[in-house]
Amino acid sequence: MHNLVIDIGNTNSKVAVFENRLLVFFQSADLPEQRMLADLIDKYSITHSAVSNVRQDVAEITAFLKENTSFIQFSTQLNTGIKNFYQTLSTLGQDRWAKVIAAHHIYAGLNCLIIDAGTCITYDLLNNEGEYYGGSISLGVSMRFKALNHYTGKLPLVEWDKDAVQIPDGTDTINAITNGVLQGAINEVEGFIALYNKNNKDLKVLITGGDATFLLEQLKNSIFAPQIIHDPYLVLKGLNEVIAFEHVQKD
Repeated sequence: MHNLVIDIGNTNSKVAVFENRLLVFFQSADLPEQRMLADLIDKYSITHSAVSNVRQDVAEITAFLKENTSFIQFSTQLNTGIKNFYQTLSTLGQDRWAKVIAAHHIYAGLNCLIIDAGTCITYDLLNNEGEYYGGSISLGVSMRFKALNHYTGKLPLVEWDKDAVQIPDGTDTINAITNGVLQGAINEVEGFIALYNKNNKDLKVLITGGDATFLLEQLKNSIFAPQIIHDPYLVLKGLNEVIAFEHVQKD
């Protein structure tokens, strides 16, 4: 069985095709075009699809998938066996919930801290009992640069080079902003990992998101490095698990 899954985020979208649990196609785009989806459905003989969406302007995409596949509109109401204690499901981000579902199936029986470094930096814990209580939402790296510029009279908007390996010393205003934002984000991430390590034995730290490469580079020599797993496809894997649960286990 081939499944088509789409993660429509704040800044871009990710499209993937899974053959059961094997990823056989991936592409990142703004919004997937109908022609592209039609080609994928034809090429892979896709039967099932699911969409996670944090935008509002995707009616044409969902209508097309409903017409041509067995379609699931992903929501936080869908559950594949997790004990969910989050108190406001209506405001829980679909991408956050999809990542928790993925962790529940891929790392079953383990304590998992999921860190998504994207528009925001989110932290979610799924414990080894399959229980989810929530986590934390913080400003993403680019948002921090923009906030310093927006809420001050004289600080400039710094263009961040994501490929830069070294965090500069704050020897001038531009570098001081860069150092403060980047080192602050790293200190925050390390602080959260240390906090969750206190109460969760053998914690796995799953890092994903558009700024994950930066985090991984900065954390590669830290004491937490052995715990860290980079998985850029967690949301997509979670959507695929929902298809498997809804259309395989319930059939």
